[in-house]
Amino acid sequence: MTLQTCSSPAAETVPALPVGATLRGWLDHLRRTGRLTLGSPGMDLVHGVAGLANRLDGTSATVFPHPGGHSVPVVSGLLSRRAWMAEAMGVPQPELLRHFEQACLEPVPSREVAGPPCQQVMHRDVDLTRLLPIPTHNEHDHGAYITAGLLITRHPDTGVQNVAIHRLQVSGPDRLGALLLPRHTLAFFQEQEAAGRDLDVAVVIGVDPLTLMASQAIVPIGHDELEISGALRGSALPVARCLTSEVRVPADAEIVLEGRLLRNVREPEGPFGEFPQYYGERALRHVIQVSAVTHRDLPLFHTIVGGSMEHLLLGGIPREASFLSHLRRTFPSVRDVHLSRGGTCRYHLAVQIDKRSEGEAKNVILGALAVHYDVKHVTVVDTDVDVHDPTEVEWAVATRFQADRDLVVVAGTQGSKLDPSTEDGVGAKMGLDATVPLSAPEMTFTRIRVPGELELDVQSLTEPAPPDWLEGLTR
Repeated sequence: MTLQTCSSPAAETVPALPVGATLRGWLDHLRRTGRLTLGSPGMDLVHGVAGLANRLDGTSATVFPHPGGHSVPVVSGLLSRRAWMAEAMGVPQPELLRHFEQACLEPVPSREVAGPPCQQVMHRDVDLTRLLPIPTHNEHDHGAYITAGLLITRHPDTGVQNVAIHRLQVSGPDRLGALLLPRHTLAFFQEQEAAGRDLDVAVVIGVDPLTLMASQAIVPIGHDELEISGALRGSALPVARCLTSEVRVPADAEIVLEGRLLRNVREPEGPFGEFPQYYGERALRHVIQVSAVTHRDLPLFHTIVGGSMEHLLLGGIPREASFLSHLRRTFPSVRDVHLSRGGTCRYHLAVQIDKRSEGEAKNVILGALAVHYDVKHVTVVDTDVDVHDPTEVEWAVATRFQADRDLVVVAGTQGSKLDPSTEDGVGAKMGLDATVPLSAPEMTFTRIRVPGELELDVQSLTEPAPPDWLEGLTR
């Protein structure tokens, strides 16, 4: 690892920050490695930005100059490959989950600073669409949405913070409709609303990739995700106090909206294109009143297109790390986990175990279903099956699973409210034990293989067939 030496002769060397520790540093890294594309100036904020971002999804991040004639550029597609997430952390891809899991277990407290970049410019006269280039993504979205904003709340009594991403509909010049699912933000707000108080919030747009990933960690309430970002950085994340509240935000963020979640106020929000590739319905939702906007000089506005790979992976990879950590505490046999793309990186979990006893796979299924309500189907496989390869997992189900023996169904459980097949979030969960019975005869489940196949140097042993290939066979 590259070391950076302080100017003082007596100072110790400190490790350089990972390449994903700053947003602008990450974008420049993508540019140097051929993965940053400039869109045509003036792309339409209504569907134009989202359309081009989707076409480049997974191959390139995109910067949109003067979107809709706006002076603030839009960026999208920062983390649309699993390998990019590992790269941003500065670890090999096989170490991605372990590294994130360790950061969740050993958070690093943030470091408060004064005069932060995120407060170089301040606006008290708030008109969100005039100040910011907020896109409209999918066909039936109800207008412009902030989709990559970290919603940061702070418990007024304990000072404990929570960080999450919630979809935020622009419903007025200084008003946002917020979908709050039954997670920690909602728990904080419900406590304050019951006491007759609003809840101070900050919406932070344009943060570094490590903080973006940390915001999605599945950790117990009372754990500040900004401290997980610090662990991923290897040093304390610089934070700053908001100008109108006690909420602390990443000091190097591009844009910060300061405001309050309003008690006893609900207004229509939605529809909006979500990660299951369907629209979240229109309904009465919570409301944020924005009182101030601060930002850097010449800020960047990050947007995540609903249903894109960036959307799916940003929720999926941190969840995988959290599932792996939770399951290993109870089941030491668990070796790896994967939330598949076909399962929207939320609903379908594959778990690899080193099976030691019968019934163990079913216990793992029940444990996995309890980790997070989003998980709908769990498939447990042996160590010879790659959980990251959907063909391998399907093969294990096809050849090692019998429905009358290996199926687990749990009815009437809490699931995702964004799953349209549920009844207001209540549905069934299923587990498939696709492991080999320990009592099976040795050759019954022995996988075929050609000895030495993987060791062959294919390039040295082959050549392209020439035009006269048939004649050459008989010479």
